[in-house]
Amino acid sequence: MTERPVLYLVVCAAGPAEHIDELVDLLLADGWQVCMIVSPTAAPWLDRAALQDKTGYLVRVEWRMPSDPEPHPPADLVLAAPVTFNTVTKWALGINDTLALGVLNESMGAGLPIFAFPHVKAELAAHPAYAGYLTVLREVGVVVGDGNPLNRAHGPDRWGVVIETLRSRRLP
Repeated sequence: MTERPVLYLVVCAAGPAEHIDELVDLLLADGWQVCMIVSPTAAPWLDRAALQDKTGYLVRVEWRMPSDPEPHPPADLVLAAPVTFNTVTKWALGINDTLALGVLNESMGAGLPIFAFPHVKAELAAHPAYAGYLTVLREVGVVVGDGNPLNRAHGPDRWGVVIETLRSRRLP
């Protein structure tokens, strides 16, 4: 592990992503090196240049060329927040069609600690397959936030559940 642990932050296109800078600030204040991987749909929502300046690392959206060096140090922990219905279902099935899913799938295979905080409409959460996909992720060790913890009603405190969960399970 590096002097400051490395956290890969996988960001999907759900409402809380518009305020991801708040979460990044909290993670940096907690001593993490934050490397961001963003879904292609979420990418246009974010000021990637500002986030890169804040974290010191490229905000990745696309796969790198095989001859290109890896732009991020190896992760100690992976956090998917917010994670969408689309990403949860594809991830549970092992679909690897975006860099964000590739990072989640590889991290699972590598046995890294993974935390996921879904932000899903009630209608999608009621889909008959969704609960089963969450179970698949939990059964392989992914810590999945219950309900809709990133609800906009919480304002900037929406990220409190994420930070407290990470602190309660901090790496040695």
